[in-house]
Amino acid sequence: MSTEGQERFQTLHELVKAAKLKLNANIWDYLVGATETETTMMRNRASLDAWAFRPRVLRDVSQVDSSGDFLGKRRIRLPVALAPVGSLDSFDPGGAATAGRAAAEFGVPIIVSSVTEPGLEGSAQANPDGAKVFQLYVRGGPEFIDEHIRRAMDAGYDAFAITVDTAHYSRRERDIAKRFVKHWRARSSGMNYQAALSWADIARVRAAHPNVTLILKGIGTAEDAAMAVEHGIEVVYVSNHGGRQLDHGRGSLAVLPEVVEAVSGRARVWMDGGISRGTDLVKAVALGAEVVGLGRLYCYGLAAAGQHGVLRVLQLLEDEVQTCLGLLGATSFAAVERSMLHQVAPVVPPHVHSAFPLLAEPDRY
Repeated sequence: MSTEGQERFQTLHELVKAAKLKLNANIWDYLVGATETETTMMRNRASLDAWAFRPRVLRDVSQVDSSGDFLGKRRIRLPVALAPVGSLDSFDPGGAATAGRAAAEFGVPIIVSSVTEPGLEGSAQANPDGAKVFQLYVRGGPEFIDEHIRRAMDAGYDAFAITVDTAHYSRRERDIAKRFVKHWRARSSGMNYQAALSWADIARVRAAHPNVTLILKGIGTAEDAAMAVEHGIEVVYVSNHGGRQLDHGRGSLAVLPEVVEAVSGRARVWMDGGISRGTDLVKAVALGAEVVGLGRLYCYGLAAAGQHGVLRVLQLLEDEVQTCLGLLGATSFAAVERSMLHQVAPVVPPHVHSAFPLLAEPDRY
């Protein structure tokens, strides 16, 4: 990124504000909104704020390594992935191609949604050497799923994710109240196949594609995490869709410990849900996540300044992470101990942007 671009955005909240100024009101609400009362979204933030740090000192943190592992295949610059987001082309014309190039330039994976442009092959072609996962919403029978898995593997994706928390499309009232139906109508087409998806389908997919790394995204309980492991799933992905599916669910970080315990090392555990700051990422890894998905956060960068904006989000997040690790007394994520966390009462009422207190009031971006 140019020096000018780095000087323009020196904090994450500046990218959030720039995104709001560039997007029209409908697209902005599509980005920041959640389902019905938006309680699950707020609980994502509350669950992150419910943990405080217990720092250790005098540990020689002159060198801090904030890298992570991606499926045992490569080191990545941070233990994060750009989470699958539908209609990325609403934030930048290049959509997942633009975001993927930024992810590759920085050195982290992107998870490409099946409902964003430029599609499965186009997104891969824009990011031929970067780490990448393809994520599927099921809109057809077994042939539909198998075809997408074959195409994804042929296109060079490292793994294949099936989203499992969207059996019914939610009521996103910010969009409904404005009669802004472009996105949810497109997403709801063929939903009967997603609604009918069952563990028997997962067993069939596992048997039909034994050499494909499979991820189930949208796990929210220990029980389903254990079921996923029993079905041979390599990555159990804790997520509540950023609060955009089931209302009054639990925050992802509140779910994470029980899932880690249920998996008990038999699969990798990823998570997303409200991750907005470097401290959030450190907390998630401390509680057992190997890779942490960024959703809204990188979309702000994409909307604010395209590829450079996403890159700047990742650079600033890395800076925050390295500061946090150093002040915790940890030279790497491997040195982050569970004892460095302590449960507390949150001090700030949760909001989609409560992690960015410098955003101007009373607008509450």
